[in-house]
Amino acid sequence: MVQHASEPPVKQTDSTQVHPAASLLARVCEELLSSPENASAGCSETIQHNKIHLSKKYGLGKIPSDIELFLHCPPELIGRARMLLQTKPIRTQSGVAPIAVMVPPRACPHGRCTYCPGGPGSVFGDTPQSYTGKEPSTMRAIRNSYDPYLIVMNRLEHLVAAGHYPGKAELIIQGGTFPAMDKTEQDGIITDCLKAMDDFGDLFLRGEQPDYAKFKAFFELPGSVKDEQRGQRIRARLLELKEQGVGRDAAGTEEPDGRSNGIADSSSPLLREQRRNETAGVRCVALAIETKPDWGLLEHGLEMLRQGTTRIELGIQTLYDEPLRLTNRGHTLQDSRDSSRILRDLGFKLTYHIMLGLPGVTKEMDAAVFKDLFNNPDWMPDSLKIYPCMVFPGTSLYQQWKRGKYAPLTTKEAASIIAEGTRHVPDWCRIMRVQRDIPSFLVEAGVDKTNLRQYVEQERRDKSIQSRDIRDREPKGKHPESITYRTMSYEASGGVEFFIAAEDTTQDLLLGFCRLRLPGQELLPELKGAAIVRELHVYGEAVPLGDEGVFSGAVQHRGIGKALLGLAEGIAREHHKQKVVVISGIGVREYYRRLGYNRDG
Repeated sequence: MVQHASEPPVKQTDSTQVHPAASLLARVCEELLSSPENASAGCSETIQHNKIHLSKKYGLGKIPSDIELFLHCPPELIGRARMLLQTKPIRTQSGVAPIAVMVPPRACPHGRCTYCPGGPGSVFGDTPQSYTGKEPSTMRAIRNSYDPYLIVMNRLEHLVAAGHYPGKAELIIQGGTFPAMDKTEQDGIITDCLKAMDDFGDLFLRGEQPDYAKFKAFFELPGSVKDEQRGQRIRARLLELKEQGVGRDAAGTEEPDGRSNGIADSSSPLLREQRRNETAGVRCVALAIETKPDWGLLEHGLEMLRQGTTRIELGIQTLYDEPLRLTNRGHTLQDSRDSSRILRDLGFKLTYHIMLGLPGVTKEMDAAVFKDLFNNPDWMPDSLKIYPCMVFPGTSLYQQWKRGKYAPLTTKEAASIIAEGTRHVPDWCRIMRVQRDIPSFLVEAGVDKTNLRQYVEQERRDKSIQSRDIRDREPKGKHPESITYRTMSYEASGGVEFFIAAEDTTQDLLLGFCRLRLPGQELLPELKGAAIVRELHVYGEAVPLGDEGVFSGAVQHRGIGKALLGLAEGIAREHHKQKVVVISGIGVREYYRRLGYNRDG
């Protein structure tokens, strides 16, 4: 029996009844949004001042949060509320909503790195590898019993409740060496994640705005997170939905070339949800997986392609062999080179995890890493996550530190090395993170601040260090005045890369870009004589697919992506390539079909 997504199993409960203060909150919200002083986004100080005034006027007793006001917003003001009351707008300013999913605790096959704080049987309990259980994404996973379906649903609920439109999402699988897990478990995790996106989209995201009435009824909002009975009801409702064949067309539909899309193929749950997601309300436009270089070789890359992966977070950690040995990392520097080349030639985007202050590494050696990363063609990562090595209880490194055999970097030392390192980061690389999410009170020694990026930025200001990395040039709500296109080329991992940028040179903004690769080796028949588009991204507030932009000035859907792809195709022709192959996120396949691309492999 198939239940159509437009009929969610919602039951009226006491928690969905109007709270005595609800009407007052609705009046506050209406008056706040009607104020001419709050004419545009970016006036947070004015909004906060007016919230204080209105809270006193209506005797609320406390100042309501933006989420509380948003959830009490009259339907006719929802669009304005999304513009003025959206919580943490940076979450979707890149144009894509990130959804991190932590996998269950599983031991790494090689053992445990000396600095690793987590894993089964760690001092913090049974936690995912390299996590303590106190990180936001880990706590979300624990609350949801590591059920990927519940985790994704929970995250999407929070995004919509905060005023975001998560029509395009990047799924990030965290918690260890994913390709080392049992393949059935791997596929099950990704399938459940995609099904959650597909079901959520079918239920709530079919139009320019989410169906807030249905959304609030399903999740019993407004409601208290401390209401355990409410939580149990929602969880039971979601688990029931998970087991049902919710979908727009349970019988399956056809591809443009006449092939069945496989939705009704019960023998392939992953394929079924991938096909559903191609036109879902929440589309998985990117899938990122964490792995180690020795688990990022050809056989692993082919599996990740099958699963729909587009970006690999590769834990190379350092550019020196000795610290890899000293920390029981389980791979060599040559593994890092080989993995980088293979994964790049398969079309993946590469994010390097770099760990500063490892045993056997001096400050001077760490400083040299940044130069080598972007001068040695063996490396040249698309993005970086920088993690200073820290000492945690229960680790082998803790014992070395206690014996005086190891001294970690201090906050100031780490900030200085990273700030100086940003001098070498080119226009085509993005610094995604400079610190772990682990709370500082769990750290025995090393960087003792969770806001290390702010210390890095202060160091840069003090030393007048200019950064050109992608993150620093994203629009972040600014409206472009003009668009010009620029192409940079460089050698990387045995091939040639072209970074084609759409820019507003007046404001020094990066509006979008395309990564085109001429591979050094042809690892698949489909790649014979091909140039590979590894990434095509347009920045700007996440908006409904097919819409011209809910917010004035939104960059997305202005034809920039099509123009970038056209320039990439021109470069491929100039280099006598027979075709252009795109490594496409599952939810972007329809976009490429409209541009004349066909599924190949």
